Amino acid sequence: MRSKRVLSLTALLLSAPALVGTAPASAAPQAAPHSALPDRSATATLRILLTNDDGYDAPGIRLLFRRLTAAGHDVTIVAPLTNQSGAGTRLSSGSTVTVRHPEAKVWAVDGTPGDSVSFGLAEVFGGRAPDLVVSGTNFGPNVAALATHSGTVGGAVAALERGVPAIAVSTGELAVPVPEQILNAMRPTAEFTVKLVERLRGRAGRGPLLPPGVGLNVNHPVVGADGQGTARGVSVTTQDPQPGLAVDYTDSGDGTWKVEVSVVPSPAQRGGDVEAVGADRISLTPIAPDWNTGAADFVTAAVLVAGLRP
Repeated sequence: MRSKRVLSLTALLLSAPALVGTAPASAAPQAAPHSALPDRSATATLRILLTNDDGYDAPGIRLLFRRLTAAGHDVTIVAPLTNQSGAGTRLSSGSTVTVRHPEAKVWAVDGTPGDSVSFGLAEVFGGRAPDLVVSGTNFGPNVAALATHSGTVGGAVAALERGVPAIAVSTGELAVPVPEQILNAMRPTAEFTVKLVERLRGRAGRGPLLPPGVGLNVNHPVVGADGQGTARGVSVTTQDPQPGLAVDYTDSGDGTWKVEVSVVPSPAQRGGDVEAVGADRISLTPIAPDWNTGAADFVTAAVLVAGLRP
């Protein structure tokens, strides 16, 4: 089953102690369109497409751009022009798209994270796929059901379904957000992301950074009163099935409804992303760009429809 293979991969990535700490450092999918993944040495500079769902000029993506660039990587931002939080995996179906190029190494696409990745792979990277797509770091968590609807995760999925390795990165936990804490926690998130990318490069040698069809959804906790604390470690997790948020609608009487969204605490599933982040650990969840659930569920579905005819 896919889950066993993916969990084994991720456990291997985390097997060395260098990836655990987050203290600041000193200073079977389709192939990618029009290209193949590049052949490179384990020490070569990585070409990275950086996207998000908060917008191309959001603090999280700019911080990650600076840190990955400082680590020696060739990073290009191709991200939404405006905030696209909650856009999920949506791709626009219009006949035109507006794209701005406000500065070197930065492209702003008037669309979703998926649109941004699609444009970036086809046009910005000229048909020669990058080594990695990184989506984030997001303002707020993408755990439990939030990950299902996340534009941050959606950007990573858009890359994975085109055969390009991808990771999604988020900062936060299932709680009422404190903006200053999350912004501060983005720094250790960025430091960990640099370590993770280095681990991927070191393990991959001359091959792809991740096996085909496997991505990683990374959620970094907010540690300490100011958010700048060091996470207690890294946990390989599953996606917790709880909804995380509740939506309430109130009829205004004029055809509109007031919408209120609230956090609904639920018992965390053992081994899930919510449990890990709640324990001040970094959650690392393997993800796939399809909806296949595994051999056991296939058999269950087959039993359900046995003998059924049109």
